[in-house]
Amino acid sequence: MNPPLFNPLDAFDVNIKYDDPSSNEKISSGIIDLLPFGYKRQIVIVCIGTDRSTGDSLGPLAGTFLKEARLESFHVYGTLEDPVHAVNLNEKIAMIHQQHFRPFIIGIDACLGKLKNIGMIKVGAGPVKPGAGVKKELPAVGNMHITGIVNISGHMEFFVLQNTRLNLVMKMAKQIVAGIVEADIIYTNKAANFQLEWDMNTETI
Repeated sequence: MNPPLFNPLDAFDVNIKYDDPSSNEKISSGIIDLLPFGYKRQIVIVCIGTDRSTGDSLGPLAGTFLKEARLESFHVYGTLEDPVHAVNLNEKIAMIHQQHFRPFIIGIDACLGKLKNIGMIKVGAGPVKPGAGVKKELPAVGNMHITGIVNISGHMEFFVLQNTRLNLVMKMAKQIVAGIVEADIIYTNKAANFQLEWDMNTETI
């Protein structure tokens, strides 16, 4: 069977260059469009990667910055101190499902791509597929994903990730975090409004 020419989920994809002056708003908007408002699901961010590889440190860097930001509504896993990576991924995901009932998971990970797309950040529906850039078979993670293209794909991917500039990865991580912090504020306010409406409707029954 031929694949469909158009995937409806692609309509929600947002692609932003990390140095776009409006990247914060675009990332935040992309996240908010995909979150499950009104379903009382906990939002869990899983930042995948390791600080043993510069290019693969996008996730744990973002996770560390997010922990420092003290988000109101989003739960964060995967930091420089306690990373989520290939070795412990299954264990961490199982733990998240034990601690959070029906979590809505946002997977964050670095990836490789075309030269012209280096520095692009993507917010999209569906899971992130960690390890794909270095030909590793790992479980897909998340109901939505945020990925950052940190270097070029094609050959010697492991070597490429090891030799990615930390400066670029840091800047991309900070932009992703800025967008998530903004989305957390919006989500917290909207969730409070949903709860208020629910309480008022319950009282009138």
